[in-house]
Amino acid sequence: MKKIFAVVFGVFMFYAMTSYAQLDSVKAENFIKKVTTQGIEQIINANVSQEEKDKRFEKLFNEYLDLDFIGKFVLGRYWNTATATERTEFIDVYRQMNIKTWSKRFDEFKGKKFIFNGTSASNSKNQIFVNTTVPMKQGAPAKVVWRVKDTNGTLKVVDIIIENVSLAITARNEYTAYIKKSKNGIADLIEDLRQKSK
Repeated sequence: MKKIFAVVFGVFMFYAMTSYAQLDSVKAENFIKKVTTQGIEQIINANVSQEEKDKRFEKLFNEYLDLDFIGKFVLGRYWNTATATERTEFIDVYRQMNIKTWSKRFDEFKGKKFIFNGTSASNSKNQIFVNTTVPMKQGAPAKVVWRVKDTNGTLKVVDIIIENVSLAITARNEYTAYIKKSKNGIADLIEDLRQKSK
């Protein structure tokens, strides 16, 4: 009897865990659908000025991206040596630069729809990849993969990977190299990003 109970309990737990994993995948995919449909696509397709697009992207970034997490990642080991002021200034200027960069870069997706291709597991805790493609006028569809992080039930984007190029890793490599060779380290990087964001 105990063996039968153990088997039944084991089967129940297996299906419970499977259902939980599927629920997480569905939740993450629905989150990105919200980001692309209610956020990016409406901004891109809207017949408004670039200034208004920037404002809408700023709202989108603040709501859906975990910029504190991303900022800490892209600074790598230099985050630990940065002062509290430098951290705050870096996150702020990093946000402003990305708002303007992505407000223009996503124009290539104007009039197009994101096609969802399921999710992929991540080696990082509480993270998952949501796979999408965007049909282009010429050539193969563009692959856009979203890294989503779950923090206490709240989902945020922590990386966007376009055609196998991670924006977070690219920024990390670029910024750490810049800090390493600059005279004033993080302070010089902040000023450089501030100028680029203008």
